[in-house]
Amino acid sequence: MRNPSKLSRRDLLGQAAAGAAVVGLGMLQSAPASGRVIGANDRINIAMIGVGGRGSALIGELLDIARRPNYRIQIVACCDVWDKRAQANARRCGDSVKTTRDYRELLRMPDVDAVVIATPDHWHAKISIDAMRAGKDVYCEKPMTLYWDQAKEVARVARETKRVFQCGAGSGSDGRWWQAGRIVKGGGIGPLIWAQTGAFRNDPNGDWNWPIQPCQPGVDLDWDMWLGHEFGLAPKRPYDPERYSRFRKYWDYSGGLATDLLYHSLAHLLIGMGGGFPAEVVATGCQSVHTLANDKREVPDNFHTFVRYPGKYVCQMSATQENENGIPDVIRGEYATLTVEGPDVVIRPEQPFSDKMTEMARSSELFAGARLTAAKDNQGRERVTEIRVAGMPRAGHMENWLDCIRTREQPSLNADRAYETMVPIALSVRAYREGRTLTFDPKAQTVPGESGPVRPWNQRGKLIR
Repeated sequence: MRNPSKLSRRDLLGQAAAGAAVVGLGMLQSAPASGRVIGANDRINIAMIGVGGRGSALIGELLDIARRPNYRIQIVACCDVWDKRAQANARRCGDSVKTTRDYRELLRMPDVDAVVIATPDHWHAKISIDAMRAGKDVYCEKPMTLYWDQAKEVARVARETKRVFQCGAGSGSDGRWWQAGRIVKGGGIGPLIWAQTGAFRNDPNGDWNWPIQPCQPGVDLDWDMWLGHEFGLAPKRPYDPERYSRFRKYWDYSGGLATDLLYHSLAHLLIGMGGGFPAEVVATGCQSVHTLANDKREVPDNFHTFVRYPGKYVCQMSATQENENGIPDVIRGEYATLTVEGPDVVIRPEQPFSDKMTEMARSSELFAGARLTAAKDNQGRERVTEIRVAGMPRAGHMENWLDCIRTREQPSLNADRAYETMVPIALSVRAYREGRTLTFDPKAQTVPGESGPVRPWNQRGKLIR
């Protein structure tokens, strides 16, 4: 009997044909719409797509922003496959807010300027692409997509349509990491060696075990639309309240810790490192406490990945749901180590390069305005031991997107940056599930040897690991 804990290449490639139109997105094929030109004093009309826990929170954020005198925005529609959610959130937004189960109805509304997407991960790519082709600007919650090739297509369509796309990993607008990126790019810590980041929680009840919702498929819930099997987004299966209410535990709809938490972490770290695509990804992990047997979860609760970049440096990412004592975000260079503390970027020189870093700290424009800490070495010479640079001023992540809708500038975590972040995240999930190292060609932007989409379910729609 074959080992059910491993994914074979035959299983992975079995559904490639089903996803032939780039992930089976079923994209709108008409010429892209141009969208309305929004002036400085015009109101931005926003439609919400997916108003569960995260979508509901984003509605609250937008309503707060709408109360500020310098923002003119309004939520005009709410879409959710569960009627109760759509209707309840629409009432929060006003008396005339449209509700629907099918997001495509909102894309046909000429008065909708932009959409906020907070659906399960497996829907992110299709809705983003359809929205941009319909002339709408897009704020899509993290992760950008579920699979790397979907992210590539979203980025391509964003460039083609010239829409403002922001991926909702909020730390992408953290001014400390933009300052870190400036310092790293300027050689302020020397050649990159390796970086680390992570995400750590400890929930005795098991993360993502949200309450089971009292939905009635066929009455007030469109389960088939939620699955997206018609578009090749996930296998068709009977209604499962556990999967609907706790989707992050299941491979069909989520990449678990990697896509939910590590995407956040890598988004800002990659800004500090200078961006770029990986060359090689390996991952390992396990179910330490909450397992398939005792918690019905398929994804690991303990996950670790190493990503090698072409510039000969490595990024380590670790995550667990069973211990909240985490590791700091750090970028290590040959000359110094960089991290963030409070409002500052903090650089601590490596001892062999203390002379070089002391000179740079005191004379380079790279560190103009920095606060220096110095101490005498064993020869009585004063050497800089710490450099603190304030983070760059930046608008909040949602505000940044709204500002860019008016200016048509690129937001903090635009489609290209979000795509660069998605590739190692998505490949780490595959590396874990397949039990092998995956390579990526940064120039061709392909996985060598693969000519089409790869999806992790076999012909029977049964998950292997």
